[in-house]
Amino acid sequence: MSYNIVSQSGVEVFVLSYGARLAGLYVPDNFGISKNIVLGFDTKAAYLNADEQYYGAIVGRFANRMNLGKFSLEIKNHQLTTNHGLHHLHGGNMGFHDKEWELLDKSKDSIRLKYFSEDGEEGYPGNLNVIVTYAMTPENGLRISYEARTDLPTPINLTHHSYFNLTGNPAMGIDNHILKINANEYTVTDADQIPTGKFKTVENTPLDFRTQRFIGQQINAEHPDMKIGNGYDHNYVLKKENSRDVILAAEVFEPISGRLMQVWTNQPGMQFYSGNGLSGKDKKNDGTVFGPRSAFCLETQHFPDSPNHKHFPSCILQPGELYQYECEYRFIHLPVSSA
Repeated sequence: MSYNIVSQSGVEVFVLSYGARLAGLYVPDNFGISKNIVLGFDTKAAYLNADEQYYGAIVGRFANRMNLGKFSLEIKNHQLTTNHGLHHLHGGNMGFHDKEWELLDKSKDSIRLKYFSEDGEEGYPGNLNVIVTYAMTPENGLRISYEARTDLPTPINLTHHSYFNLTGNPAMGIDNHILKINANEYTVTDADQIPTGKFKTVENTPLDFRTQRFIGQQINAEHPDMKIGNGYDHNYVLKKENSRDVILAAEVFEPISGRLMQVWTNQPGMQFYSGNGLSGKDKKNDGTVFGPRSAFCLETQHFPDSPNHKHFPSCILQPGELYQYECEYRFIHLPVSSA
């Protein structure tokens, strides 16, 4: 099923029940022209025929990577499915991205979907009830809210995996998007992109977006942490005073359209992925190719492999607790220079 919601300012959203996916996000530019700024398709069949790139999906039960698909919880060892070489990625072979979500309720400007994840699904312990809400906000934003409850202790890390290109034209690439990220550090990984447990400063590295910089400025830099993912594919440690605060995590400006997108969240981390793995096989209905670095992701989340690093923020949900996080993509229009 496909559903649409609309904001008072004209932002229009299309959501599919398959994977609770954001299939379309139509945002006016500085001239009032509305274009779809995310990569996506109109039907479930199109997603099934595409490469598994998690286009616009809600990802879980645990987003990002888990080392060897293993973790220990309350003295018990757990083995998850391994679907990324030796490791577990984005919830496994049939994660939340590959499930049909049930409609709870819908209004003109919001929609709520639910999914029940059974004990043992992809190796995870506990029955998990999940609710995801897409809602337009008064600040001209699209807020994605997550809620979950479990009957057994379980790791959970939900994120949203849209690929953005603020021009509305993936053929233009993302190099000229101007990005700022509110983070001083990132989590260091090994060659398989599994966290080592260490943090590294972004200072004097290509990963330093503390001040505005073009995405393409150092995307091909000769830096070991850039070589691992063939570009940006890093978890940033967001700068927060309080663990539950909703903060401005990032903002992206595209000069031609004048679209400016802010990312607000109460999650501790954010994965910046520059779409290096997009193969060029997948296309929009009009023939536009989803090629390498034609779009980027800003995935608010807990840190990758968190259950295996006790000093990382805990991602373990206990019975009786409510998992509650949010991410808002907020759109602000700036004048376009005539230069």
